[in-house]
Amino acid sequence: MSRVCELSGKGVMSGNNVSHAKNRTRRRFLPNLCQVTLASDLLGATFRFRVSAKALRSVEHRGGLDPYLLKASDNELSLSARRVKRLIKKKKAAVATS
Repeated sequence: MSRVCELSGKGVMSGNNVSHAKNRTRRRFLPNLCQVTLASDLLGATFRFRVSAKALRSVEHRGGLDPYLLKASDNELSLSARRVKRLIKKKKAAVATS
């Protein structure tokens, strides 16, 4: 399993450890990933995602999983998140027509 957030696309970054003597050695900056269960209000179901702490705060700020996914671009979402987004769009269209 790769170290990439399923909702925001945030992944591993690389950089340098810099000592007091300015010696540089390569290092990795890992995202703060959490395994969370998020509920979709429109679908009435829960989904498990591996999400960064910042993306989790963004989901809370936007008002839940449904508004977050509808506003997010598809190229930063994982395959499973895109599937959920597609289900939410279908359900929203069905509710709007009836």
